[in-house]
Formats: sequence, structure tokens, C-alpha cells
Amino acid sequence: MANLQLAVKGEYFDAMICGEKTEEYRLCNDYWNKRIMFREYDRLIITKGYPKRDDSSRRIDVPYDGYEVKTITHPHFGDKPVKVYAIKVNIDG
Repeated sequence: MANLQLAVKGEYFDAMICGEKTEEYRLCNDYWNKRIMFREYDRLIITKGYPKRDDSSRRIDVPYDGYEVKTITHPHFGDKPVKVYAIKVNIDG
């Protein structure tokens, strides 16, 4: 089956490694609808930016644990509440 691969900023990657960030958010729009809704994935691969293929220190590879649709306010998406896919990041997975 397929892998869902997401690139994130260093600050978010480091927070996931520490266990402080347990969800990665993607805006509910046509682009992400096609990639997340009604799709099945085996693995979730989070990368710190766009590392070289053999740089495992900048890669988190865990079993895919699904998502929830939530409404959040986050500086990355502006000052108004938006609907997002909250993709579960289970480092212990």
C-alpha cells in the first residue's frame, strides 16, 4: 500500500520527535482532499524539509494512524478559524 509523505519545518519536526506535537495539520481544500480522504496508507513519513534520500536523521517513519477533521486557529493559516485535517503522528507507533 502507499505511504503518506509530508515535509514540515524544522521546528515542527523537532516538536514531533520530542512528543510535544502529536498532529500535523493540512488545510481542507481540493488539493488535500484528493490526498487524504478515502485513501488508505500503511506508513506516515514526516521529513524535516526535503532531505537527501539516505538522511534518516531528518525522517520520521511511523505507521499511519488516520486523521480527524478539526477547526483550528493557527498563524500558518491566518487569524481566522479554518477547517483542517489533523493527521495523527504517533512516534511510539
